[in-house]
Amino acid sequence: MTRAPLLYVCVRPQQGAAAAEYESFRQAMRLDESQLAQHDLVRAPLPADVFDRYSGFLVGGSPFNATDPESTKTDVQRRLEKDLTTIAERAVTATTAALFTCYGIGVVTRYLGGEVSRAYPEDTGPTAVEVTRDGAADPLFGELATRFSALTAHKEGSAEPPPGGVLLAANEGCPVQAYRVGETLYATQFHPEPTPRAFTQRMAVYRDDGYFAAHDYERIATQVLAASVTEPVRLLRGFARRFGPETPH
Repeated sequence: MTRAPLLYVCVRPQQGAAAAEYESFRQAMRLDESQLAQHDLVRAPLPADVFDRYSGFLVGGSPFNATDPESTKTDVQRRLEKDLTTIAERAVTATTAALFTCYGIGVVTRYLGGEVSRAYPEDTGPTAVEVTRDGAADPLFGELATRFSALTAHKEGSAEPPPGGVLLAANEGCPVQAYRVGETLYATQFHPEPTPRAFTQRMAVYRDDGYFAAHDYERIATQVLAASVTEPVRLLRGFARRFGPETPH
């Protein structure tokens, strides 16, 4: 029986950046719009039948942070974090598959009882990621190079995976770059989907949001454009092959 489509879940208030992120996921996974649907969680809660309609979920990044003080979180942020937790609950019990990225890894880590803090930020741009021994044995990460470049821009992170999490990738600056819980929940701190060009365009949207000094944009963009980020895309294609509607070509 043919599996249902995957669903990209948008958690970015900036609609232009969200639309570009969806396209980055879709193109990286080599899926068409019928194979990768999209839902704007910022503007609408998860539909009641969402787990019946989709075989898996891809959660994008956001300027929100899991460590934002509760007193500063908007009603929208609280609601979408509750909905992301619902997706994580389903993925932990293997009733769906999910890949949470960047902001999403913080939400999932906290839900699972792990610690997220502002102690492990990474500068905007390429970073070196190392696949762990457990990662080398993982169905998705085991297909990647043992050391690769990925694109990051985040203000929070974790020293270790949450209870039940298997560490799949790490680096010195942010010890938890990726983990898996069970067989169907994956989370990455890095962004697996954008090309360097798409990442610089996203940087322009968030130029004044504190990820980097605005006057450093051109310097950082030059570094990003020179980066080779082939392995994160392969991770996404592996996720699509394993959980998506059909094997991408």
